[in-house]
Amino acid sequence: MSKKFHIVLAGNPNCGKTCIFNALTGARQHVGNYPGVTVESKSGSFSLNGMEIEVTDLPGVYSLSSSSPEEKVVFEELTKKGIDLIVNVVDSTILQRSLYLTTQLAELHIPMLLAFNMSDDARKKGLKFDIAKLEKYFGSPIARTVGNNSDGVRELKEKMAEALAQLEDHGVPMLSYGADFDDAINAVAQRIDALNIEEYKHIPSRFFAIKLLEKDASAVGIKAMKPVQEEVDAQIEHLKGKHAIVADTFMADRRYAMLSGACHGAISFTQEKRREISDKIDKVITNKFLGFPLFLAIMYGTFWFTFICADPLMGYIEDFFGWLGGVVGNVWDPETLPFLRDLLIDGIIAGVGGVIVFLPNILFLFFAIAILEESGYMSRAAFIMDAVMRKFGLQGKSFVPLVLGFGCTVPAIMATRTIESERDRKITIMVLPFMSCGARLPIYALLIPAFFAKEYQAFTMWAIYIIGVLTALIAARIMKSTLFKGEREVYLMELPPYRMPSIKSLLLHMWDRGRMYLQKAGTIILLTSIVLYFCNTFPEKKAFSVDRTVKTAEVQKQKTDAGNLENARLAEKLEYTISGRVGKIFEPIFAPIGFDWKITTAAIGALAAKEVFVAQMGILYSEGEADEESEGLRKQLTRNYTPLQAFCIMIFSLLSIPCFATLAIIKRELNSWKMAFAEAGALFVLAYVVTLMVYQLGSVLGIGTKML
Repeated sequence: MSKKFHIVLAGNPNCGKTCIFNALTGARQHVGNYPGVTVESKSGSFSLNGMEIEVTDLPGVYSLSSSSPEEKVVFEELTKKGIDLIVNVVDSTILQRSLYLTTQLAELHIPMLLAFNMSDDARKKGLKFDIAKLEKYFGSPIARTVGNNSDGVRELKEKMAEALAQLEDHGVPMLSYGADFDDAINAVAQRIDALNIEEYKHIPSRFFAIKLLEKDASAVGIKAMKPVQEEVDAQIEHLKGKHAIVADTFMADRRYAMLSGACHGAISFTQEKRREISDKIDKVITNKFLGFPLFLAIMYGTFWFTFICADPLMGYIEDFFGWLGGVVGNVWDPETLPFLRDLLIDGIIAGVGGVIVFLPNILFLFFAIAILEESGYMSRAAFIMDAVMRKFGLQGKSFVPLVLGFGCTVPAIMATRTIESERDRKITIMVLPFMSCGARLPIYALLIPAFFAKEYQAFTMWAIYIIGVLTALIAARIMKSTLFKGEREVYLMELPPYRMPSIKSLLLHMWDRGRMYLQKAGTIILLTSIVLYFCNTFPEKKAFSVDRTVKTAEVQKQKTDAGNLENARLAEKLEYTISGRVGKIFEPIFAPIGFDWKITTAAIGALAAKEVFVAQMGILYSEGEADEESEGLRKQLTRNYTPLQAFCIMIFSLLSIPCFATLAIIKRELNSWKMAFAEAGALFVLAYVVTLMVYQLGSVLGIGTKML
């Protein structure tokens, strides 16, 4: 029987920890959220020398100070029972700074293995390490790794197998913070020992003593340790009186001083430090004249790549769902449970299939974005955009959440927690819905190939995204000048070296996003498609304004007229349904922006999820198609709408109210339903006014007003 072990990966953000996790676990992983907080959790498993190992990838943190949701989660996870080994991943190109977290992890006295990641980059920088000296100091074995290389974790696995085989004999670092500080720590630790707290017997009392002296929120919040607080306060006052330093900073100062001594003589440079290729590339990429045009060109190339690669695959998927609907229709007798038959073919297959057909666009877009992120370009893009964004009242740090907004607005809003300025954070949250999320992509992918020539498709997609970015910046400038006035914040950023992304990591990133899209299609979209099918079917109209029997007899020899008559009858039938009635009620409001009742109901349904717009149009036109040979949705749309209307649909979808999940996360992050509803109302008004101007101006000038 194989032994089972539980290890955790801990490290700073951007240290390559996720690459190590992917290299170890491959596809045997899943993503979720920690209970009660919107912090992502990752876990997976793999086999090593007959051992079954479960891996938990903790959120990236710089310390265990509990000053952020991520740090609080890591603190709670590391103080639970059941951890056999901590793998501390550190960026070896900035080793001394990365080891700050290591000192805190070492205080837990849990067996630890250090992974000096990006060792190839460190070698290129001319860095040399005295591994034996550092291993002795931290009481932990050290493995040099290259996380984005499939062979880069071989040494880590070897050291891991050795560490797990001798857990009882693991080293214990003797970290000293100076006589006075050590005395204070020991005094508090003795009081904790006297409490004999069962829940935390596996963690040294010294660890909690240090956290209490640091006034760490998580440690102070442990009720069982309340009796120790008097001793903690006394020691803090003693240290403050003797060293004139406050509790919040004295341990940090001592840790950095201790690391300086530990790294002295253990880190050195080769005599000839080679100039990195990164510096040469950055002379062009971050050039104040070339940087911004290159950024626009790279984003254009991203959308061109998405369209070119996705188009043939979309055709295959579309043909598959058309074939599937035909097979079900042929096998299932129309006289047997006709409603369920139509629900399956016209509701589920047409609705969900109409969304899944755009999966290739999602996959290739996120594949391209993953390349930009993992290569190191995204940090440069933030640096380039800092100067631009400051003109609009934001800072470069806001750029990262804004770019994440191209994927999904919900995690992008959560990513604003890294922005120290509360004012800038609020502005960033409020403008994030303007960033065109992946849920809007199926709408663009449906309309652009249908209404725009192939040579203009990538440009049109690029233009839509740029319109969203410019709108976000203008809105930020207005809010910074009115609602959120204040002084500018200082923004410091480190540019990591360029790295070659691994194919495995890129594919896993692409698969994660694709899987989330399919899960959404199989849950929210499926449920909404069923509800919409009911709304598109009931109530059923029994009598029609056109006497079909008489009319059909008159034109029975004219098949075309009969087909047109049947289409007219079906259109009347749809208008009688719940969707038709709702659409007709709101049609006078939306008609000035080019929307008929069908587009109106689809836009309303898209509040649940933007992809529902495509599902609803697929269901409506599946219901309304009377020809014997069914046409694709794109062809049906081009028969009923103009390129100007298609462009207006995309503009409205871009600027209008986001999905309910986004409004909920805005409320959660800003702790105000008032702000969430104000955001929804403002976005609707803006979307309507802008779309009205575009449609009316285009109509007057005759731009895109002819059917294709």
